[in-house]
Amino acid sequence: MTSLQAAGCGIIDRASGEPCPRPVAAGDLNLCARHLLEAYDAVVGEVGVTDALPAPCAVCGSRLGVLYASGWLCAVCEWRHGEVPDEGAESVRVEVVYYLARLDRIKIGTSSNPRARLAQIPHDELLAFERGGRDLEQRRHREFAHCRAGREWFDRDPLLLAHLERLRADAPADPWQLYLRWRSEATALLGHHPA
Repeated sequence: MTSLQAAGCGIIDRASGEPCPRPVAAGDLNLCARHLLEAYDAVVGEVGVTDALPAPCAVCGSRLGVLYASGWLCAVCEWRHGEVPDEGAESVRVEVVYYLARLDRIKIGTSSNPRARLAQIPHDELLAFERGGRDLEQRRHREFAHCRAGREWFDRDPLLLAHLERLRADAPADPWQLYLRWRSEATALLGHHPA
């Protein structure tokens, strides 16, 4: 334990208003083992844990998934593990990199089902979409690594804000309209009519 750490856990009990008396778990965080696990569960519930799916995705066949508190999603197409697709249903997938604002941070993530994904992420505003998948997302993470504030969260940096302005310059004011246009184009390429 460093000289900066307190002897006990840093969590204040809501009921009593007193500090947790348990000893601090090993590491740099001022939390006992119980509160450290509760914090881990909260983070897993928000950002998920990437791992192998229990079985291949029923839609795209991928073995890679993300486990959330609500269950497994395919990491490629975000189909909920265990759900059976309609017979003969052919889904149009458009991968996007999304930029979300929450307080003073910006999240850069990717999804081929952004409505479902964004519904799971607490955010204040959808800033922009950029067409592309994991490769583009990882390239953006490297490009803005100097302002990384967490796994996929970044500080509002002038270079990142300038990038967002470029994305929005030629796009509709509502990023969802741009996404719908991309889906419509992809549907047309398949020779289907959108529903």
